[in-house]
Amino acid sequence: MAINIQSTNTISANGLKVLVYGQAGAGKTTLIKTLPKPLILSAEGGLLSLRKENLPFIEIKNMPELREAHRWLYESEESKQFESIALDSISEIAEVVLGSEKAVAKDPRQAYGAMQDTMTALIRAFRDLPGRHVYFSAKIEKQQNEMGQLLHSPAMPGQKLGQMLPYFFDEVLALRIGQNDKGEVQRMLMCASDGIWTAKDRSGQLSMWEPADLGAVMQKIGGN
Repeated sequence: MAINIQSTNTISANGLKVLVYGQAGAGKTTLIKTLPKPLILSAEGGLLSLRKENLPFIEIKNMPELREAHRWLYESEESKQFESIALDSISEIAEVVLGSEKAVAKDPRQAYGAMQDTMTALIRAFRDLPGRHVYFSAKIEKQQNEMGQLLHSPAMPGQKLGQMLPYFFDEVLALRIGQNDKGEVQRMLMCASDGIWTAKDRSGQLSMWEPADLGAVMQKIGGN
């Protein structure tokens, strides 16, 4: 086998792969409009917040539809018009998979194990789409630790899959809502963990807090 030596300075050319999680109403779906030329794969049906944006989307109701969407994105010339792919949300997709597995499994543990295997393969398949930015949104999981602190992380069915999820991505960002100095509601992306909220930025280019604009984040990282 021939050895192919590459340079790390070409990694950004393959697109930014980012996971963003947050509470309901934080604006995870609205964040999609800040992506360059996005196509939405919607498993939640909650696109009302984008009704004025005229963005293209594919409704995902089951696993065959999701696999067909991936095949089309990978093989079709038509799909190359889209620079960004948004899976909204990966948590909901996992619930669909788990429901399918529970319908055929005799043991619930078997269903969770099959769901984990399926989702691991799917996440990697979409994450590794060449030359595309890929945005995964996720619901939020809140768990209390032994010190009584409420920890926040991306939510997935099954404890093991939820723990694994952040390791699939270089960028794991928490979308949070607060108030600025004028008392106005402000949405910000938290890009580094404070021990309470899970977040990471392997690029090293992002500040602790960034505006809720994925296009600006990509520019800052150099992933355009």
